[in-house]
Amino acid sequence: MTQINPYLTFNGHCEAAFELYKSVFGGEYSDFNRFSDLPPTEGQEMSAEDLDKIMHVELSVSNGTKLYGSDTNAQHGAVTFGQNVSLSINTESRAEADRIFSSLAKGGTVTMPITDTFWGAYFGMLQDQFGILWLINYDEPK
Repeated sequence: MTQINPYLTFNGHCEAAFELYKSVFGGEYSDFNRFSDLPPTEGQEMSAEDLDKIMHVELSVSNGTKLYGSDTNAQHGAVTFGQNVSLSINTESRAEADRIFSSLAKGGTVTMPITDTFWGAYFGMLQDQFGILWLINYDEPK
Protein backbone atom coordinates (compact mmCIF):
# COMPACT_ATOMS: atom_id res chain seq x y z
CA MET A 1 0.00 0.00 0.00
CA THR A 2 1.30 3.44 -0.91
CA GLN A 3 1.79 5.72 2.10
CA ILE A 4 1.81 9.51 2.11
CA ASN A 5 3.50 11.28 5.04
CA PRO A 6 4.37 14.94 5.71
CA TYR A 7 8.00 16.05 5.29
CA LEU A 8 8.98 19.25 7.10
CA THR A 9 12.07 21.30 6.23
CA PHE A 10 13.69 23.73 8.66
CA ASN A 11 16.32 26.46 8.63
CA GLY A 12 18.46 24.81 11.31
CA HIS A 13 15.76 24.03 13.90
CA CYS A 14 14.84 20.48 12.86
CA GLU A 15 16.30 18.76 15.91
CA ALA A 16 14.54 21.11 18.38
CA ALA A 17 11.27 20.84 16.44
CA PHE A 18 11.38 17.04 16.42
CA GLU A 19 12.15 16.89 20.13
CA LEU A 20 8.94 18.89 20.63
CA TYR A 21 6.96 16.68 18.23
CA LYS A 22 8.27 13.54 19.97
CA SER A 23 7.12 14.92 23.33
CA VAL A 24 3.70 15.77 21.88
CA PHE A 25 2.99 12.69 19.74
CA GLY A 26 5.19 10.08 21.41
CA GLY A 27 6.78 7.48 19.23
CA GLU A 28 10.39 6.74 18.46
CA TYR A 29 12.92 7.85 15.88
CA SER A 30 13.21 5.16 13.23
CA ASP A 31 15.96 7.12 11.44
CA PHE A 32 18.11 10.08 12.55
CA ASN A 33 20.99 11.31 10.37
CA ARG A 34 23.09 14.46 10.23
CA PHE A 35 24.73 15.88 7.12
CA SER A 36 28.01 14.68 8.63
CA ASP A 37 26.75 11.14 7.93
CA LEU A 38 26.99 11.75 4.16
CA PRO A 39 29.77 9.91 2.35
CA PRO A 40 32.86 12.20 2.32
CA THR A 41 32.72 13.07 -1.38
CA GLU A 42 29.13 14.31 -1.08
CA GLY A 43 29.59 16.41 2.06
CA GLN A 44 33.02 17.96 1.51
CA GLU A 45 31.78 21.44 0.66
CA MET A 46 29.68 21.86 3.81
CA SER A 47 30.61 24.03 6.74
CA ALA A 48 31.00 22.53 10.22
CA GLU A 49 27.70 24.22 11.13
CA ASP A 50 25.87 22.57 8.22
CA LEU A 51 27.47 19.17 8.90
CA ASP A 52 25.85 19.22 12.37
CA LYS A 53 22.36 19.88 10.96
CA ILE A 54 19.78 17.15 10.42
CA MET A 55 19.89 15.55 6.97
CA HIS A 56 16.89 13.29 7.65
CA VAL A 57 14.81 12.24 10.65
CA GLU A 58 11.81 9.91 10.86
CA LEU A 59 9.49 9.93 13.85
CA SER A 60 7.11 6.95 13.91
CA VAL A 61 3.98 8.34 15.54
CA SER A 62 1.36 5.62 14.96
CA ASN A 63 0.61 2.54 12.86
CA GLY A 64 2.45 3.33 9.64
CA THR A 65 2.31 7.10 10.08
CA LYS A 66 5.63 8.90 10.16
CA LEU A 67 6.63 12.51 10.43
CA TYR A 68 9.75 13.24 8.37
CA GLY A 69 12.05 16.21 8.63
CA SER A 70 15.36 17.81 7.71
CA ASP A 71 17.28 21.04 7.84
CA THR A 72 18.32 22.94 4.77
CA ASN A 73 21.97 23.88 4.30
CA ALA A 74 24.03 26.60 2.63
CA GLN A 75 24.13 24.68 -0.66
CA HIS A 76 20.32 24.66 -0.89
CA GLY A 77 19.54 28.01 0.74
CA ALA A 78 16.86 28.90 3.25
CA VAL A 79 13.32 27.62 2.97
CA THR A 80 10.34 29.91 3.24
CA PHE A 81 6.80 29.32 4.43
CA GLY A 82 4.99 27.33 1.75
CA GLN A 83 8.18 25.60 0.64
CA ASN A 84 8.87 23.97 3.99
CA VAL A 85 6.28 21.17 3.74
CA SER A 86 6.45 18.34 1.20
CA LEU A 87 4.46 15.18 0.81
CA SER A 88 6.53 12.01 0.93
CA ILE A 89 5.17 8.99 -0.94
CA ASN A 90 6.55 5.56 -0.06
CA THR A 91 5.74 3.01 -2.76
CA GLU A 92 5.74 -0.78 -2.87
CA SER A 93 7.76 -1.07 -6.10
CA ARG A 94 10.13 0.77 -8.43
CA ALA A 95 7.47 0.61 -11.15
CA GLU A 96 4.95 2.34 -8.90
CA ALA A 97 7.56 4.96 -7.94
CA ASP A 98 8.32 5.61 -11.62
CA ARG A 99 4.62 5.87 -12.52
CA ILE A 100 3.83 8.31 -9.72
CA PHE A 101 6.99 10.35 -10.30
CA SER A 102 6.45 10.74 -14.05
CA SER A 103 2.74 11.51 -13.62
CA LEU A 104 3.35 14.23 -11.01
CA ALA A 105 6.30 15.67 -12.98
CA LYS A 106 4.17 16.46 -16.07
CA GLY A 107 4.01 20.24 -16.26
CA GLY A 108 6.08 20.54 -13.08
CA THR A 109 9.75 20.84 -12.19
CA VAL A 110 11.99 17.90 -11.30
CA THR A 111 14.39 18.98 -8.54
CA MET A 112 16.09 15.56 -8.21
CA PRO A 113 15.57 12.88 -10.85
CA ILE A 114 14.45 9.55 -9.44
CA THR A 115 17.53 7.38 -8.95
CA ASP A 116 19.26 4.92 -6.65
CA THR A 117 20.72 6.67 -3.60
CA PHE A 118 23.63 6.01 -1.27
CA TRP A 119 21.17 5.25 1.56
CA GLY A 120 19.68 2.32 -0.36
CA ALA A 121 16.45 3.83 -1.64
CA TYR A 122 15.13 4.65 -5.10
CA PHE A 123 14.25 8.32 -4.62
CA GLY A 124 13.36 11.53 -6.45
CA MET A 125 11.97 15.02 -5.75
CA LEU A 126 9.74 17.34 -7.76
CA GLN A 127 7.34 20.24 -7.65
CA ASP A 128 4.11 19.52 -9.51
CA GLN A 129 2.34 21.93 -11.85
CA PHE A 130 0.37 23.32 -8.91
CA GLY A 131 3.45 24.13 -6.79
CA ILE A 132 3.16 21.14 -4.42
CA LEU A 133 6.47 19.56 -3.38
CA TRP A 134 6.68 15.75 -3.61
CA LEU A 135 9.27 13.20 -2.47
CA ILE A 136 8.90 9.78 -4.12
CA ASN A 137 10.62 6.88 -2.36
CA TYR A 138 10.91 3.13 -2.78
CA ASP A 139 12.95 1.31 -0.13
CA GLU A 140 14.80 -1.67 -1.57
CA PRO A 141 14.16 -4.88 0.40
CA LYS A 142 17.01 -5.69 2.77
